[in-house]
Amino acid sequence: MTRKKDVFVIGHKNPDTDSICSAIAYANLKNKISDGNYVPKRAGEVSNETQYVLDFFGVESPAFINHVGTQVKDVTIKITPSLSKEMSLKNAWITMRDMQEATMPIVNEGKLEGIISVKDIATANMDIYETRILAMSKTKYSNILDTIDGTMVVGNPEDVVPQEGKILIGAANPDLLENYVEPGDILITGNRFESQLCAIEMNAGCIVVCMGAPVSKTIQKLAKENNCSIISTPHDTYMTARLISQSTPLGYFMRKENLITFSEDDFISDIRGTMAKIRHRDFPVLDRDGNYIGMLSRRSLLEMDNKKIIMVDHNEKSQAVDGIEEAEILEIIDHHRLGTLETSMPVYFRNQPVGCTSTIVYLMYLENQVEIDPKMAGLMCSAILSDTLMFRSPTCTPVDQKAAEALAKIAGIDIQEHAEKMFRAGSSLADKTPEEIFYQDFKKFSANGVNFGVGQISSLDKTELEELRPKIAEFMENSDRNDVDMMFFLLTNIMEESSDMVFVGENAKELVEAAFGAPAGENHIYLPGVVSRKKQFVPRVLGAIQQ
Repeated sequence: MTRKKDVFVIGHKNPDTDSICSAIAYANLKNKISDGNYVPKRAGEVSNETQYVLDFFGVESPAFINHVGTQVKDVTIKITPSLSKEMSLKNAWITMRDMQEATMPIVNEGKLEGIISVKDIATANMDIYETRILAMSKTKYSNILDTIDGTMVVGNPEDVVPQEGKILIGAANPDLLENYVEPGDILITGNRFESQLCAIEMNAGCIVVCMGAPVSKTIQKLAKENNCSIISTPHDTYMTARLISQSTPLGYFMRKENLITFSEDDFISDIRGTMAKIRHRDFPVLDRDGNYIGMLSRRSLLEMDNKKIIMVDHNEKSQAVDGIEEAEILEIIDHHRLGTLETSMPVYFRNQPVGCTSTIVYLMYLENQVEIDPKMAGLMCSAILSDTLMFRSPTCTPVDQKAAEALAKIAGIDIQEHAEKMFRAGSSLADKTPEEIFYQDFKKFSANGVNFGVGQISSLDKTELEELRPKIAEFMENSDRNDVDMMFFLLTNIMEESSDMVFVGENAKELVEAAFGAPAGENHIYLPGVVSRKKQFVPRVLGAIQQ
Protein backbone atom coordinates (compact mmCIF):
# COMPACT_ATOMS: atom_id res chain seq x y z
CA MET A 1 0.00 0.00 0.00
CA THR A 2 1.42 3.41 -1.03
CA ARG A 3 2.13 5.71 1.90
CA LYS A 4 0.23 8.98 1.70
CA LYS A 5 2.34 12.10 1.28
CA ASP A 6 2.90 14.07 4.46
CA VAL A 7 1.04 17.33 4.97
CA PHE A 8 3.03 19.70 7.17
CA VAL A 9 1.12 21.77 9.74
CA ILE A 10 3.38 24.67 10.56
CA GLY A 11 3.34 28.00 12.38
CA HIS A 12 5.34 31.15 11.74
CA LYS A 13 9.05 31.82 12.09
CA ASN A 14 10.22 32.59 15.62
CA PRO A 15 7.27 30.55 16.92
CA ASP A 16 5.51 31.34 20.20
CA THR A 17 3.60 28.86 22.33
CA ASP A 18 0.42 29.23 20.27
CA SER A 19 2.26 28.63 17.00
CA ILE A 20 3.75 25.35 18.27
CA CYS A 21 0.74 24.08 20.24
CA SER A 22 -1.84 24.87 17.57
CA ALA A 23 0.28 23.06 14.97
CA ILE A 24 0.45 19.94 17.15
CA ALA A 25 -3.24 20.04 18.13
CA TYR A 26 -4.50 20.74 14.61
CA ALA A 27 -2.34 17.98 13.06
CA ASN A 28 -3.80 15.62 15.68
CA LEU A 29 -7.35 16.69 14.77
CA LYS A 30 -6.77 16.32 11.02
CA ASN A 31 -5.37 12.82 11.47
CA LYS A 32 -8.57 11.85 13.29
CA ILE A 33 -11.10 13.34 10.87
CA SER A 34 -9.48 12.88 7.46
CA ASP A 35 -7.66 10.31 5.40
CA GLY A 36 -4.16 11.71 5.38
CA ASN A 37 -0.87 11.96 7.20
CA TYR A 38 -0.58 15.32 8.96
CA VAL A 39 2.73 16.17 10.63
CA PRO A 40 3.36 19.20 12.88
CA LYS A 41 6.52 21.15 12.13
CA ARG A 42 8.18 24.27 13.47
CA ALA A 43 9.95 27.03 11.55
CA GLY A 44 12.12 28.30 14.41
CA GLU A 45 13.55 27.59 17.82
CA VAL A 46 11.32 26.65 20.73
CA SER A 47 11.16 29.28 23.49
CA ASN A 48 11.67 28.50 27.18
CA GLU A 49 7.96 28.99 27.81
CA THR A 50 6.93 26.62 25.02
CA GLN A 51 9.50 24.02 26.08
CA TYR A 52 8.11 24.13 29.61
CA VAL A 53 4.62 23.44 28.25
CA LEU A 54 5.81 20.56 26.05
CA ASP A 55 7.77 19.00 28.90
CA PHE A 56 4.92 19.46 31.37
CA PHE A 57 2.48 17.54 29.17
CA GLY A 58 5.04 15.05 27.85
CA VAL A 59 4.79 16.02 24.19
CA GLU A 60 7.74 16.02 21.80
CA SER A 61 8.66 19.22 20.03
CA PRO A 62 7.80 19.21 16.32
CA ALA A 63 10.75 18.65 14.01
CA PHE A 64 12.41 21.77 12.64
CA ILE A 65 12.01 22.68 8.96
CA ASN A 66 13.63 25.77 7.51
CA HIS A 67 12.44 25.55 3.90
CA VAL A 68 9.35 24.03 2.27
CA GLY A 69 10.44 24.44 -1.35
CA THR A 70 10.17 21.44 -3.63
CA GLN A 71 13.17 19.15 -3.29
CA VAL A 72 14.53 16.43 -5.53
CA LYS A 73 12.96 13.82 -3.24
CA ASP A 74 9.54 15.38 -3.96
CA VAL A 75 9.98 14.67 -7.68
CA THR A 76 9.69 11.29 -9.39
CA ILE A 77 13.14 9.71 -9.31
CA LYS A 78 13.60 6.97 -11.91
CA ILE A 79 15.00 3.80 -10.39
CA THR A 80 17.38 3.25 -13.29
CA PRO A 81 19.49 0.08 -12.80
CA SER A 82 23.24 0.54 -12.78
CA LEU A 83 25.88 -0.96 -15.06
CA SER A 84 29.31 -2.35 -14.22
CA LYS A 85 32.43 -0.62 -15.50
CA GLU A 86 33.63 -4.05 -16.67
CA MET A 87 30.64 -4.43 -19.02
CA SER A 88 31.40 -4.21 -22.72
CA LEU A 89 30.18 -1.37 -24.94
CA LYS A 90 28.14 -3.90 -26.89
CA ASN A 91 26.28 -5.22 -23.84
CA ALA A 92 25.77 -1.72 -22.53
CA TRP A 93 24.21 -0.69 -25.85
CA ILE A 94 21.92 -3.74 -25.84
CA THR A 95 20.85 -3.03 -22.25
CA MET A 96 20.16 0.65 -22.93
CA ARG A 97 18.31 -0.16 -26.15
CA ASP A 98 16.09 -2.75 -24.49
CA MET A 99 15.38 -0.50 -21.48
CA GLN A 100 14.97 2.58 -23.67
CA GLU A 101 17.37 4.53 -21.48
CA ALA A 102 19.50 7.35 -22.90
CA THR A 103 21.78 7.59 -19.87
CA MET A 104 22.75 4.98 -17.28
CA PRO A 105 24.94 5.07 -14.17
CA ILE A 106 28.01 2.95 -13.50
CA VAL A 107 27.95 2.00 -9.81
CA ASN A 108 30.27 0.00 -7.57
CA GLU A 109 29.06 -1.03 -4.09
CA GLY A 110 26.48 1.73 -4.08
CA LYS A 111 28.89 4.51 -5.08
CA LEU A 112 28.58 6.28 -8.42
CA GLU A 113 31.73 5.80 -10.52
CA GLY A 114 30.53 7.36 -13.76
CA ILE A 115 27.76 7.63 -16.30
CA ILE A 116 27.44 6.45 -19.89
CA SER A 117 25.05 7.69 -22.54
CA VAL A 118 23.98 6.38 -25.93
CA LYS A 119 25.85 9.35 -27.38
CA ASP A 120 29.04 8.24 -25.59
CA ILE A 121 28.73 4.74 -27.04
CA ALA A 122 28.06 6.07 -30.54
CA THR A 123 31.05 8.41 -30.26
CA ALA A 124 33.26 5.56 -29.04
CA ASN A 125 32.31 3.43 -32.05
CA MET A 126 32.75 6.23 -34.58
CA ASP A 127 35.96 7.70 -33.18
CA ILE A 128 37.97 4.51 -32.62
CA TYR A 129 41.02 4.81 -34.88
CA GLU A 130 43.38 3.56 -32.20
CA THR A 131 44.27 -0.09 -32.99
CA ARG A 132 45.58 -0.55 -29.45
CA ILE A 133 42.20 0.33 -27.89
CA LEU A 134 41.75 -3.11 -26.26
CA ALA A 135 45.16 -2.93 -24.63
CA MET A 136 44.74 0.67 -23.55
CA SER A 137 41.36 -0.08 -21.96
CA LYS A 138 42.64 -3.25 -20.24
CA THR A 139 39.95 -5.38 -21.84
CA LYS A 140 39.52 -8.91 -20.54
CA TYR A 141 39.32 -11.79 -22.99
CA SER A 142 35.92 -12.64 -21.46
CA ASN A 143 34.58 -9.38 -22.92
CA ILE A 144 35.94 -10.30 -26.35
CA LEU A 145 34.41 -13.79 -26.11
CA ASP A 146 31.03 -12.31 -25.25
CA THR A 147 31.15 -9.65 -27.95
CA ILE A 148 32.16 -11.89 -30.88
CA ASP A 149 30.33 -15.00 -29.56
CA GLY A 150 33.72 -16.68 -29.23
CA THR A 151 35.12 -19.77 -27.53
CA MET A 152 38.41 -19.83 -25.64
CA VAL A 153 40.53 -22.54 -27.25
CA VAL A 154 43.76 -21.65 -25.46
CA GLY A 155 44.16 -19.25 -22.52
CA ASN A 156 42.27 -17.86 -19.52
CA PRO A 157 39.13 -15.75 -20.21
CA GLU A 158 39.91 -13.57 -17.15
CA ASP A 159 43.30 -12.53 -18.49
CA VAL A 160 43.67 -8.99 -19.83
CA VAL A 161 44.82 -8.14 -23.34
CA PRO A 162 48.60 -7.46 -23.26
CA GLN A 163 49.46 -3.77 -22.81
CA GLU A 164 51.36 -3.45 -26.06
CA GLY A 165 48.88 -5.36 -28.26
CA LYS A 166 47.19 -3.89 -31.34
CA ILE A 167 44.44 -5.38 -33.52
CA LEU A 168 45.55 -6.81 -36.90
CA ILE A 169 43.90 -8.76 -39.71
CA GLY A 170 46.03 -11.57 -41.10
CA ALA A 171 45.15 -11.09 -44.76
CA ALA A 172 48.74 -11.06 -46.04
CA ASN A 173 50.98 -14.06 -46.63
CA PRO A 174 53.36 -15.14 -43.83
CA ASP A 175 56.35 -13.33 -45.35
CA LEU A 176 54.58 -9.98 -45.03
CA LEU A 177 53.01 -10.79 -41.65
CA GLU A 178 56.48 -11.14 -40.16
CA ASN A 179 57.06 -7.46 -40.86
CA TYR A 180 54.15 -6.04 -38.88
CA VAL A 181 53.09 -8.59 -36.22
CA GLU A 182 54.59 -7.46 -32.89
CA PRO A 183 54.61 -8.99 -29.40
CA GLY A 184 51.20 -8.86 -27.70
CA ASP A 185 49.20 -8.19 -30.91
CA ILE A 186 45.73 -9.64 -31.56
CA LEU A 187 45.65 -11.25 -34.99
CA ILE A 188 42.30 -11.90 -36.66
CA THR A 189 42.74 -14.67 -39.20
CA GLY A 190 41.14 -17.67 -40.87
CA ASN A 191 42.16 -21.32 -41.02
CA ARG A 192 45.56 -20.62 -42.58
CA PHE A 193 48.09 -22.71 -40.65
CA GLU A 194 51.02 -20.58 -41.86
CA SER A 195 49.49 -17.32 -40.61
CA GLN A 196 48.68 -18.85 -37.23
CA LEU A 197 52.18 -20.26 -36.91
CA CYS A 198 53.73 -16.92 -37.91
CA ALA A 199 51.71 -15.08 -35.24
CA ILE A 200 52.92 -17.49 -32.54
CA GLU A 201 56.53 -17.19 -33.66
CA MET A 202 56.26 -13.37 -33.58
CA ASN A 203 54.95 -13.57 -29.95
CA ALA A 204 51.40 -12.36 -30.68
CA GLY A 205 49.20 -12.11 -27.60
CA CYS A 206 46.09 -13.67 -29.14
CA ILE A 207 44.92 -15.29 -32.36
CA VAL A 208 41.23 -14.98 -33.28
CA VAL A 209 40.25 -17.73 -35.71
CA CYS A 210 37.15 -16.86 -37.77
CA MET A 211 34.32 -18.89 -39.33
CA GLY A 212 34.58 -21.50 -36.57
CA ALA A 213 37.57 -23.06 -38.36
CA PRO A 214 39.22 -25.89 -36.42
CA VAL A 215 42.55 -25.16 -34.74
CA SER A 216 45.11 -27.91 -35.08
CA LYS A 217 46.58 -29.54 -31.99
CA THR A 218 50.03 -28.48 -33.11
CA ILE A 219 49.02 -24.81 -33.14
CA GLN A 220 47.27 -25.19 -29.76
CA LYS A 221 50.41 -26.81 -28.27
CA LEU A 222 52.70 -24.11 -29.63
CA ALA A 223 50.34 -21.36 -28.46
CA LYS A 224 50.35 -22.69 -24.90
CA GLU A 225 54.16 -22.92 -24.91
CA ASN A 226 54.44 -19.31 -26.11
CA ASN A 227 51.72 -17.75 -23.93
CA CYS A 228 49.53 -16.98 -26.90
CA SER A 229 45.76 -17.17 -26.41
CA ILE A 230 43.47 -18.57 -29.12
CA ILE A 231 39.81 -17.64 -29.60
CA SER A 232 37.43 -19.25 -32.08
CA THR A 233 34.47 -17.24 -33.44
CA PRO A 234 31.69 -18.25 -35.84
CA HIS A 235 31.78 -14.81 -37.52
CA ASP A 236 33.72 -13.95 -40.64
CA THR A 237 36.74 -11.67 -40.62
CA TYR A 238 34.79 -8.50 -41.47
CA MET A 239 32.17 -9.01 -38.74
CA THR A 240 34.80 -9.98 -36.18
CA ALA A 241 36.90 -6.89 -36.92
CA ARG A 242 33.78 -4.74 -36.74
CA LEU A 243 32.65 -6.17 -33.38
CA ILE A 244 35.88 -6.69 -31.49
CA SER A 245 36.38 -3.04 -30.52
CA GLN A 246 32.91 -3.12 -28.92
CA SER A 247 34.32 -5.44 -26.25
CA THR A 248 36.00 -2.42 -24.64
CA PRO A 249 34.84 -2.05 -20.99
CA LEU A 250 32.61 0.87 -20.07
CA GLY A 251 35.12 2.05 -17.51
CA TYR A 252 37.31 3.34 -20.32
CA PHE A 253 34.65 5.47 -21.99
CA MET A 254 32.38 6.43 -19.08
CA ARG A 255 32.28 10.05 -17.94
CA LYS A 256 33.79 10.17 -14.47
CA GLU A 257 35.17 13.70 -14.14
CA ASN A 258 33.05 16.73 -13.21
CA LEU A 259 29.85 14.69 -13.05
CA ILE A 260 26.67 16.70 -12.52
CA THR A 261 24.89 14.96 -9.64
CA PHE A 262 22.15 16.08 -7.28
CA SER A 263 21.31 15.23 -3.70
CA GLU A 264 17.79 14.12 -2.80
CA ASP A 265 17.72 17.12 -0.43
CA ASP A 266 18.57 19.69 -3.12
CA PHE A 267 15.89 22.26 -3.87
CA ILE A 268 14.53 22.30 -7.41
CA SER A 269 14.77 26.09 -7.48
CA ASP A 270 18.54 25.76 -6.92
CA ILE A 271 19.20 23.13 -9.59
CA ARG A 272 16.77 24.19 -12.32
CA GLY A 273 19.35 26.52 -13.89
CA THR A 274 21.98 23.76 -14.02
CA MET A 275 19.53 21.34 -15.62
CA ALA A 276 18.62 23.93 -18.25
CA LYS A 277 22.26 24.71 -19.03
CA ILE A 278 23.55 21.11 -19.11
CA ARG A 279 21.49 19.43 -21.79
CA HIS A 280 21.45 15.94 -20.32
CA ARG A 281 18.22 13.97 -20.24
CA ASP A 282 18.91 12.42 -16.85
CA PHE A 283 21.05 13.29 -13.84
CA PRO A 284 22.20 10.89 -11.08
CA VAL A 285 20.68 11.44 -7.63
CA LEU A 286 22.61 10.57 -4.46
CA ASP A 287 21.41 10.11 -0.91
CA ARG A 288 22.92 11.86 2.12
CA ASP A 289 25.66 9.20 2.32
CA GLY A 290 26.61 9.67 -1.33
CA ASN A 291 25.01 6.43 -2.51
CA TYR A 292 23.32 6.27 -5.89
CA ILE A 293 19.51 6.04 -5.66
CA GLY A 294 18.20 6.85 -9.14
CA MET A 295 18.07 9.32 -12.01
CA LEU A 296 16.33 12.68 -12.21
CA SER A 297 14.74 13.33 -15.58
CA ARG A 298 14.19 16.80 -17.02
CA ARG A 299 10.66 15.66 -17.74
CA SER A 300 10.13 14.97 -14.03
CA LEU A 301 10.09 18.72 -13.37
CA LEU A 302 6.81 18.91 -15.28
CA GLU A 303 5.24 16.53 -12.76
CA MET A 304 6.55 18.00 -9.50
CA ASP A 305 4.67 17.16 -6.33
CA ASN A 306 5.11 20.29 -4.23
CA LYS A 307 5.10 20.05 -0.46
CA LYS A 308 1.63 20.36 1.04
CA ILE A 309 1.26 22.86 3.86
CA ILE A 310 -1.31 23.96 6.42
CA MET A 311 -0.44 27.35 7.94
CA VAL A 312 -1.48 28.06 11.51
CA ASP A 313 -1.22 31.27 13.54
CA HIS A 314 -0.14 33.41 10.56
CA ASN A 315 -1.15 34.29 7.02
CA GLU A 316 1.62 36.59 5.84
CA LYS A 317 4.48 35.56 3.57
CA SER A 318 7.01 37.59 5.57
CA GLN A 319 6.27 35.47 8.65
CA ALA A 320 6.08 32.13 6.85
CA VAL A 321 8.77 29.51 6.54
CA ASP A 322 11.15 29.99 3.63
CA GLY A 323 10.02 28.53 0.31
CA ILE A 324 6.31 28.98 1.06
CA GLU A 325 5.77 30.36 -2.46
CA GLU A 326 6.80 26.96 -3.86
CA ALA A 327 4.53 24.93 -1.57
CA GLU A 328 0.90 23.98 -2.06
CA ILE A 329 -1.02 25.67 0.75
CA LEU A 330 -4.11 23.63 1.65
CA GLU A 331 -5.46 25.51 4.67
CA ILE A 332 -4.86 28.60 6.80
CA ILE A 333 -6.07 28.72 10.42
CA ASP A 334 -5.37 32.09 12.01
CA HIS A 335 -6.56 34.91 14.27
CA HIS A 336 -4.44 37.79 12.90
CA ARG A 337 -5.16 40.53 10.41
CA LEU A 338 -5.23 39.50 6.75
CA GLY A 339 -1.82 39.72 5.11
CA THR A 340 -0.63 39.74 1.52
CA LEU A 341 -0.11 36.02 0.99
CA GLU A 342 -1.27 34.76 -2.41
CA THR A 343 -2.16 31.17 -3.21
CA SER A 344 -2.24 29.45 -6.59
CA MET A 345 -5.47 27.60 -5.76
CA PRO A 346 -8.46 28.16 -3.45
CA VAL A 347 -7.76 27.14 0.15
CA TYR A 348 -9.75 26.51 3.29
CA PHE A 349 -9.22 29.73 5.23
CA ARG A 350 -10.54 30.15 8.77
CA ASN A 351 -9.85 33.47 10.45
CA GLN A 352 -11.65 34.52 13.61
CA PRO A 353 -11.23 37.61 15.81
CA VAL A 354 -10.22 35.73 18.94
CA GLY A 355 -7.11 35.98 21.08
CA CYS A 356 -5.48 32.71 20.09
CA THR A 357 -5.32 30.25 17.18
CA SER A 358 -5.67 27.36 19.62
CA THR A 359 -9.11 28.71 20.53
CA ILE A 360 -10.15 28.20 16.90
CA VAL A 361 -8.63 24.71 16.90
CA TYR A 362 -10.56 23.89 20.08
CA LEU A 363 -13.80 25.00 18.42
CA MET A 364 -13.00 22.75 15.43
CA TYR A 365 -12.58 19.77 17.77
CA LEU A 366 -16.08 20.50 19.12
CA GLU A 367 -17.56 20.99 15.65
CA ASN A 368 -16.18 17.66 14.49
CA GLN A 369 -17.22 15.95 17.73
CA VAL A 370 -13.70 14.69 18.38
CA GLU A 371 -12.80 13.90 21.97
CA ILE A 372 -9.90 15.96 23.28
CA ASP A 373 -7.32 14.01 25.26
CA PRO A 374 -5.62 15.63 28.30
CA LYS A 375 -2.33 16.29 26.47
CA MET A 376 -3.94 18.14 23.58
CA ALA A 377 -6.18 19.99 26.03
CA GLY A 378 -3.14 21.06 28.05
CA LEU A 379 -1.31 22.34 24.97
CA MET A 380 -4.27 24.35 23.69
CA CYS A 381 -5.05 25.77 27.14
CA SER A 382 -1.40 26.82 27.58
CA ALA A 383 -1.43 28.53 24.17
CA ILE A 384 -4.55 30.52 25.07
CA LEU A 385 -3.10 31.59 28.42
CA SER A 386 0.13 32.63 26.70
CA ASP A 387 -1.47 34.61 23.87
CA THR A 388 -3.99 36.36 26.12
CA LEU A 389 -1.55 36.90 28.99
CA MET A 390 -3.88 34.92 31.24
CA PHE A 391 -6.94 36.88 29.97
CA ARG A 392 -5.27 40.29 30.58
CA SER A 393 -4.65 41.13 26.92
CA PRO A 394 -7.24 43.26 25.07
CA THR A 395 -7.19 40.59 22.36
CA CYS A 396 -8.81 38.15 24.79
CA THR A 397 -12.49 37.42 24.14
CA PRO A 398 -15.08 35.55 26.19
CA VAL A 399 -14.68 32.70 23.70
CA ASP A 400 -10.98 32.41 24.60
CA GLN A 401 -11.64 32.39 28.33
CA LYS A 402 -14.43 29.85 28.04
CA ALA A 403 -12.25 27.60 25.87
CA ALA A 404 -9.29 27.83 28.28
CA GLU A 405 -11.44 26.96 31.29
CA ALA A 406 -12.96 23.94 29.50
CA LEU A 407 -9.52 22.73 28.35
CA ALA A 408 -8.01 23.22 31.81
CA LYS A 409 -10.67 20.94 33.24
CA ILE A 410 -9.86 18.22 30.70
CA ALA A 411 -6.11 18.63 31.28
CA GLY A 412 -6.54 18.61 35.06
CA ILE A 413 -4.63 21.86 35.68
CA ASP A 414 -5.24 24.99 37.72
CA ILE A 415 -5.18 27.99 35.37
CA GLN A 416 -3.62 30.47 37.80
CA GLU A 417 -0.91 28.12 39.01
CA HIS A 418 -0.09 26.76 35.55
CA ALA A 419 0.02 30.19 33.91
CA GLU A 420 2.38 31.62 36.53
CA LYS A 421 4.80 28.69 36.20
CA MET A 422 4.63 28.91 32.44
CA PHE A 423 5.31 32.67 32.40
CA ARG A 424 8.17 32.34 34.86
CA ALA A 425 9.74 29.65 32.69
CA GLY A 426 9.35 31.94 29.68
CA SER A 427 10.79 34.96 31.44
CA SER A 428 13.90 33.10 32.55
CA LEU A 429 16.29 34.86 30.22
CA ALA A 430 19.59 34.29 32.02
CA ASP A 431 20.75 31.63 29.54
CA LYS A 432 19.90 33.65 26.41
CA THR A 433 21.83 36.30 24.49
CA PRO A 434 20.16 39.60 23.53
CA GLU A 435 19.98 38.34 19.94
CA GLU A 436 18.20 35.15 20.98
CA ILE A 437 15.75 37.12 23.10
CA PHE A 438 15.12 39.67 20.36
CA TYR A 439 14.31 37.09 17.67
CA GLN A 440 12.43 34.75 20.01
CA ASP A 441 9.13 36.31 18.95
CA PHE A 442 9.83 38.68 16.04
CA LYS A 443 7.48 39.50 13.17
CA LYS A 444 7.75 41.73 10.11
CA PHE A 445 5.07 44.10 8.78
CA SER A 446 4.78 46.58 5.93
CA ALA A 447 2.58 49.51 4.91
CA ASN A 448 2.91 52.25 2.28
CA GLY A 449 6.35 51.00 1.31
CA VAL A 450 7.61 51.04 4.90
CA ASN A 451 8.91 47.76 6.33
CA PHE A 452 9.23 47.30 10.07
CA GLY A 453 9.75 44.48 12.54
CA VAL A 454 8.32 44.03 16.03
CA GLY A 455 9.65 41.73 18.74
CA GLN A 456 8.19 41.10 22.17
CA ILE A 457 9.10 39.45 25.45
CA SER A 458 6.75 39.08 28.43
CA SER A 459 7.81 38.65 32.01
CA LEU A 460 6.50 38.69 35.58
CA ASP A 461 9.79 40.14 36.81
CA LYS A 462 9.97 43.93 36.57
CA THR A 463 13.66 44.06 37.57
CA GLU A 464 14.62 41.54 34.90
CA LEU A 465 12.90 43.64 32.24
CA GLU A 466 14.61 46.83 33.43
CA GLU A 467 18.03 45.16 33.28
CA LEU A 468 17.28 43.72 29.84
CA ARG A 469 16.24 46.98 28.15
CA PRO A 470 19.72 48.55 27.66
CA LYS A 471 21.09 45.23 26.35
CA ILE A 472 18.29 44.95 23.81
CA ALA A 473 18.76 48.61 22.82
CA GLU A 474 22.48 48.06 22.22
CA PHE A 475 21.81 44.93 20.17
CA MET A 476 19.19 46.68 18.03
CA GLU A 477 21.46 49.64 17.38
CA ASN A 478 24.32 47.45 16.16
CA SER A 479 22.37 44.70 14.40
CA ASP A 480 21.57 44.11 10.77
CA ARG A 481 18.12 45.55 10.05
CA ASN A 482 17.05 42.41 8.11
CA ASP A 483 15.47 44.38 5.25
CA VAL A 484 13.38 46.53 7.56
CA ASP A 485 13.44 50.30 7.94
CA MET A 486 12.61 50.32 11.65
CA MET A 487 12.65 47.82 14.50
CA PHE A 488 10.63 47.87 17.72
CA PHE A 489 10.81 45.66 20.79
CA LEU A 490 8.17 45.43 23.52
CA LEU A 491 9.30 44.43 27.02
CA THR A 492 5.92 43.59 28.51
CA ASN A 493 5.28 43.43 32.25
CA ILE A 494 2.42 40.98 32.67
CA MET A 495 1.55 41.96 36.24
CA GLU A 496 1.55 45.72 35.63
CA GLU A 497 -0.06 45.32 32.19
CA SER A 498 2.38 47.72 30.52
CA SER A 499 5.29 47.70 28.11
CA ASP A 500 8.59 49.49 27.80
CA MET A 501 9.27 49.76 24.08
CA VAL A 502 12.71 50.15 22.49
CA PHE A 503 12.96 51.47 18.92
CA VAL A 504 15.64 52.02 16.27
CA GLY A 505 15.59 53.35 12.71
CA GLU A 506 15.17 56.58 10.77
CA ASN A 507 12.03 58.46 11.85
CA ALA A 508 11.20 55.71 14.37
CA LYS A 509 11.01 58.17 17.27
CA GLU A 510 8.69 60.54 15.40
CA LEU A 511 6.50 57.65 14.31
CA VAL A 512 6.14 56.32 17.87
CA GLU A 513 5.29 59.74 19.28
CA ALA A 514 2.67 60.25 16.56
CA ALA A 515 1.22 56.76 17.11
CA PHE A 516 0.89 57.02 20.91
CA GLY A 517 0.63 60.78 21.43
CA ALA A 518 3.36 60.88 24.05
CA PRO A 519 6.98 62.07 24.12
CA ALA A 520 9.63 59.38 23.74
CA GLY A 521 13.15 59.10 25.07
CA GLU A 522 16.20 58.73 22.87
CA ASN A 523 15.47 55.10 22.03
CA HIS A 524 12.53 53.96 24.17
CA ILE A 525 9.07 54.89 25.38
CA TYR A 526 6.91 53.67 28.28
CA LEU A 527 3.46 52.47 27.16
CA PRO A 528 1.05 51.92 30.08
CA GLY A 529 -1.79 49.55 29.31
CA VAL A 530 -0.13 48.24 26.12
CA VAL A 531 0.46 44.49 26.26
CA SER A 532 -0.72 43.29 22.85
CA ARG A 533 1.46 43.65 19.78
CA LYS A 534 -1.36 42.57 17.50
CA LYS A 535 -4.21 44.71 18.81
CA GLN A 536 -2.59 47.67 20.57
CA PHE A 537 0.80 48.28 19.02
CA VAL A 538 0.86 47.30 15.33
CA PRO A 539 -2.51 48.93 14.42
CA ARG A 540 -1.36 52.29 15.87
CA VAL A 541 1.98 52.14 14.06
CA LEU A 542 0.25 51.26 10.79
CA GLY A 543 -2.16 54.13 11.29
CA ALA A 544 0.68 56.57 11.90
CA ILE A 545 2.49 55.38 8.77
CA GLN A 546 -0.60 55.82 6.62
CA GLN A 547 -1.13 59.34 7.92
